[in-house]
Amino acid sequence: MRTAHLVIANVSKRFGSHQALIDVSLGVAAGEAVVILGPSGCGKTTLLRLVAGLDVPDSGEIRLAGETASAAGRALVPAHDRGIGFVFQDLALWPHLTVQKNLDFVLESAKSPRAERIARAHEVMTLVRIEPLCRRYPHELSGGEQQRVALARALVGQPRVLLFDEPLSSLDAELRATLRAELARLQRALRVTTVYVTHDREDVAVLADRVVEMRAGRIVSISDAQKREEHA
Repeated sequence: MRTAHLVIANVSKRFGSHQALIDVSLGVAAGEAVVILGPSGCGKTTLLRLVAGLDVPDSGEIRLAGETASAAGRALVPAHDRGIGFVFQDLALWPHLTVQKNLDFVLESAKSPRAERIARAHEVMTLVRIEPLCRRYPHELSGGEQQRVALARALVGQPRVLLFDEPLSSLDAELRATLRAELARLQRALRVTTVYVTHDREDVAVLADRVVEMRAGRIVSISDAQKREEHA
């Protein structure tokens, strides 16, 4: 395996009496797409939140590009400085902002010059095929369009790591297949280091370079995946 860009080393996390993660270790290479598969409550989302810096581990470390981002009880690199793009299960789009302004907010927070923000937002909207929707608000979009906006917002800051928390779970089978193929296309084009959480083995078949199976807070297997093409 190539040198790991993201390293999760012996990480554990407890919430009250619930042990969410138990001594989890995983390395993800630059440009690799890892899919974490497992049932609800197995710790998948908690792991993503720790990588993103939204929570801190009780023990263990998380390293990004060789830098320790989190250690036991401490965030050494704040969430906004980690270069993480996160597509949440509920998408978490800002409802009072248009599509373009959802993207612009990310770039403005990163203190990008205005001219560069406009160009970058349009570049990413074109990439994920939502440019005609740029002046609409989230409530004016279909479920699939909202998914694309959430993806564009995650990509616009040129993240080092892209995290997906079951982003397609609320969609019908046909739309899910379409967007799954779109995500695979973007992964091939951009080669962003990606960790994708799901309980659907169809996602694994299309999106994964490697598949990690979790049960009850532990990794129970890691294996190479045989990708197949799925066309929109």
